[in-house]
Amino acid sequence: MIFEQAHVDSIARALADDGLTGTEIGHLLRVCNMEEQDPGADITKWKRLQIAFASRQNLAKNSRAIQQFIRQAMAPSNHLSNPGRHETMRFRLNQALLLVGLQCTEEGKLESVEAATTLSQAESRARAMRAGLKRRNVHPEVLRFCSAEWLADDYFHAVQEAVKSVMDRLRRSTGLSTDGSELVSFTLGSDSPVLAINPRQTKSEKDEQRGFLNLIIGVYGMFRNPTSHEARIHWPMSQQDAEDIMSMVSLLHRRLDGATMPPRT
Repeated sequence: MIFEQAHVDSIARALADDGLTGTEIGHLLRVCNMEEQDPGADITKWKRLQIAFASRQNLAKNSRAIQQFIRQAMAPSNHLSNPGRHETMRFRLNQALLLVGLQCTEEGKLESVEAATTLSQAESRARAMRAGLKRRNVHPEVLRFCSAEWLADDYFHAVQEAVKSVMDRLRRSTGLSTDGSELVSFTLGSDSPVLAINPRQTKSEKDEQRGFLNLIIGVYGMFRNPTSHEARIHWPMSQQDAEDIMSMVSLLHRRLDGATMPPRT
């Protein structure tokens, strides 16, 4: 992949304007083995990056070095002292990257997505993901599974992937390989569940455990099975409905965050 000059300019501005410091830019360019024409010259930060990016891409005939720089620059560990800067940079960066069919995830990774065809489309998609899911404080496990689909406005498959994330977590937590109601019932059911979301000492706590089991089975049956077997055109999914489902799945993950594995009897 080769970035057009306009894309190189936009990426450089997203990373430099109110983003990386001059010292950070110099360090990252060295880490990525990208030469500067004159790092001591009196030029702006974004122009410094733009020149380095364009020179390396012209020499290599590909954008791999630029993509490596982005991954290094957007690694969360580089923004621990200022998390807000990371999100602002990522939002601006995704506006540029969406036009070439890429997106930067919260983890600082680059993923392929359906390319936006206009500037307004790229901005609206980046803003929708940032505002919609961030506003609802969607659980990281949900975003890990469906961020690419969400950014591509593919709410049908985003919901499918979100519900998959719960089953995947149950399998990872227990080592089991089953799926659906069989997995949920074995993991959370019986008098000796593999995972417990509370101490199960009182009737209310036991009822809550059973209710949690039934809630997961209900979500799976209502949203995972239909989206797996029905054609997309017969199962419309709006952004509002998708956000509501994401919130529900996030609740499931947050309860699993505090789950324990009680001794089996």
